[in-house]
Amino acid sequence: MGRCPGVPEAFKIKITPPNPPLTTRGGLQKPSLVVREGRESYNSYMDYDLIIIGGGPAGAAAGVYAARKQIKTIIVAESFGGQSVESNEIQNWIGTVAISGMDLAKKLKEHVKFYANGFVDIKEGERVMKITPLPPLKLRGESEEKSIFSVKTNKVEYQTKTILVATGSSRRKLNIPGAKEFEGKGITYCASCDGPFFAGKDVIVIGGGNAGFETAAQLLAYCKSVTLISQYEFNADPVTVKKVLENSKMKAVANVTPVEIKGEKFVESLVYKRTAPFVDKIEIKTEGIFVEIGSMPATSFADNLVETDEIGRIKIDHQTQRTNREGIWAAGDCTDTLYHQNNIAAGDAVKALENIYLSLTP
Repeated sequence: MGRCPGVPEAFKIKITPPNPPLTTRGGLQKPSLVVREGRESYNSYMDYDLIIIGGGPAGAAAGVYAARKQIKTIIVAESFGGQSVESNEIQNWIGTVAISGMDLAKKLKEHVKFYANGFVDIKEGERVMKITPLPPLKLRGESEEKSIFSVKTNKVEYQTKTILVATGSSRRKLNIPGAKEFEGKGITYCASCDGPFFAGKDVIVIGGGNAGFETAAQLLAYCKSVTLISQYEFNADPVTVKKVLENSKMKAVANVTPVEIKGEKFVESLVYKRTAPFVDKIEIKTEGIFVEIGSMPATSFADNLVETDEIGRIKIDHQTQRTNREGIWAAGDCTDTLYHQNNIAAGDAVKALENIYLSLTP
């Protein structure tokens, strides 16, 4: 088994032999005392050193690192895998040539469980409802008061010194006839995951923002043609719009609304109509539709707790993943990071975990 380079034994967090169970203010049983350099480091109200919220690539990566650094941790997640579970085949998860979203979810969970070793508890099927900062307390053996938090789920309440939010986001879904029926059968919400399957084909991108034009630019590398349609005027960066539209395989139409997707076993065409006062409908043939109409971060439980942008993405220090509230970090698609990818989310979570470990180490 590999070792963590550069981590002296004196700084590793170790668990003492089990003590008789104690009870928190909320009636929860406490874990055995956590000892750093022979000193108790939590008081009689503490459950965990770290709570990781989310079971996608970010949450799983943080869980593995927390276990190997022997941080008393709990992962609270509705399920493992994140948005990737919807993908039939993922070809850009580094180290794996191809894997289905469901298989990736299983692998993430297996990886965490393999290294958990009494340090990481997993609570799957729980949803965090609210995080409440509690009055700072002086922990046993430490000279300064520390911030602690109450994390309430749909089932129970936990207390912790630190939190990593890794809840990801959900794609805004296209809501027209045929959209649900053909999802995964020509309709996709991830060009990075599924784009190469449409090499040599005529495809459509729905969405006139930066994400839509960046998806179009990616698809132009291998698709026969790309048609982008937008309900409004294009609101992507003008430089990006100009560059993409210069490609001879590219066509873009603004101020139109998709109204129906047709096909038998797979997508065959898209029907759209022009914005009023025009009412005419136009049907165009296509073998693939890429939807880029935005996403919503899963951060409602953190309202008024940490700073977010206009759509709810958590603002972070991009060097450490810290939020503006002491004791809370965030990683992955729920943050205001520029790029949202599985590999990036996992890397950002590892970065956060390294910083969390330093904050917990005396």
